[in-house]
Amino acid sequence: MERKHDELDKETLFIVSQTFKALADPTRIRILHLLSEGECSVNQIAETLQLQQSTVSHQLRFLKNLRLVKYRREGTSMYYSHDDEHVMNILEQTIDHARH
Repeated sequence: MERKHDELDKETLFIVSQTFKALADPTRIRILHLLSEGECSVNQIAETLQLQQSTVSHQLRFLKNLRLVKYRREGTSMYYSHDDEHVMNILEQTIDHARH
């Protein structure tokens, strides 16, 4: 019996590779894992993860461009939360796998 191969289009392939690129960075994994627990300001992320605010902002910009996080402004503060349940499920499953 012959199997039909479903070729990935260029856009899908690009999105998948960029998602895995995002999840390949330890700092971005830490940020996404923290955001899986709830919304945080840039300052809260920096303090909790003991990172420079500029590092956090840079990584959040990368994640926002991939639509993995979203933000809202309150006064002068930006509050971030995760924005892709599929990717968060992959991340949490991978963390669970690594812990077993």
